[in-house]
Amino acid sequence: MAAERDTADLLDSALRVREAARSATAGAAGADAVLAALAEVVEHDHASLTRWDPRRRRHTTLAGSYPEDATAYIETRLHRDPVFTVLRGPARGGLWLGDVPEELLAASPGFQDVLAPLGIEDGVAQCLFAADGRYVGMLNISVRGRRRTPGPARAVVTLLTESLAAAVASCEAPPAPEAGAAPRAERPGGLSPRELDVLAELTAGRTNRQIAERLYVTPRTVGTHVEHILAKLDVPNRAAAAARAAAWGITPAR
Repeated sequence: MAAERDTADLLDSALRVREAARSATAGAAGADAVLAALAEVVEHDHASLTRWDPRRRRHTTLAGSYPEDATAYIETRLHRDPVFTVLRGPARGGLWLGDVPEELLAASPGFQDVLAPLGIEDGVAQCLFAADGRYVGMLNISVRGRRRTPGPARAVVTLLTESLAAAVASCEAPPAPEAGAAPRAERPGGLSPRELDVLAELTAGRTNRQIAERLYVTPRTVGTHVEHILAKLDVPNRAAAAARAAAWGITPAR
């Protein structure tokens, strides 16, 4: 499980997040790559990176996997939520859901109307600030059920905020969808980007060690992803997961 990951494995994952953020800052990659790397640090069901537009007084999603209504709340209403006032306060630390006082959750439309119906019980909202102190955007991570994020992973997220802020400030916002366009499809099975990578490798019958070598992670990390894939897809084994992936047309990268 994620809580059993050793320190070296977690730090390797953190370095990949930092490198992805640096690539995004340099314009060589997008925010999607940053979120995919973050999935190695904190196993989650939904996540987003948003940039603050001070002229329009709203957030713009650079990359994310929340349902459409949750994304709309983050973009247009989150900055008026009582929780946001705490996040933008002098402490400027991330606010993990399990640490939010009950009275604040009760007063938060974002939790009561958006997160709670999704079954969210853990995660973090982290404001991001540029080196000159400007508020530039936000990281949101949400976890369904009772998979509480271990302390070391929470600390790593805090340490990565400077790199994330630089990436958010530099990434170009995606173009707005045309009127009448269909909404973006959600990821199959609610899987994270990295879980989809692992699922694709399962269709080739590869072992955890072989998958780890191809994705540049440890076999233990692959094993954790496989556990989560089986649970999310509600299938009994790797073969069943691979069959589901084949039905969806998911195949490994060359």
